[in-house]
Amino acid sequence: MLKHILFIGILILFVAVAAAVAINKHSQLEQMESTKRSIQDSTVNDKKGKNVKDKVVKTEEEWKSLLTEEQFFVMRQKGTERPFTGEYWDHKAAGVYKCAGCGTVLFASDTKFDAHCGWPSFYAPKDSNIIAEHTDRSYGMVRTEVTCDKCGAHLGHVFNDGPKPTGLRYCINSAALKFEKQ
Repeated sequence: MLKHILFIGILILFVAVAAAVAINKHSQLEQMESTKRSIQDSTVNDKKGKNVKDKVVKTEEEWKSLLTEEQFFVMRQKGTERPFTGEYWDHKAAGVYKCAGCGTVLFASDTKFDAHCGWPSFYAPKDSNIIAEHTDRSYGMVRTEVTCDKCGAHLGHVFNDGPKPTGLRYCINSAALKFEKQ
């Protein structure tokens, strides 16, 4: 009798596990189908509400043909230019700083300040929706990487040691920027 009860218990457990696996598989398939439909829809929005078709997407070869070696290293391979060597680290003209990859206006000169770090520093982007932030765990530290939200180009990092009114310091590679005088 004990063998029969044990057998029935194991059988019920097996059926319950099989049902859970089937439900999970069905849920995964529904999620995959939903994702597929979203990708096929030309009006898909990203996390900031921007239309995905507004994104600049190029192959690595296309980027190599458009950018200098240093720009490609910084913007596509997440490199860093040496401090105090970039074109804009000590730049003081009035205007806007655009993404060197896609031309999106990133920063205004009135938010630029001298952080004495050797890279152009800004306390705020022109528009908070044009900069994407990512956790960067490279080199044994945790930092916040900033990229152009339109083309995905690596720009630099943002730190919490900037001046008022934001207290932020966007430390940006000159190679990722193009200046337009205004």
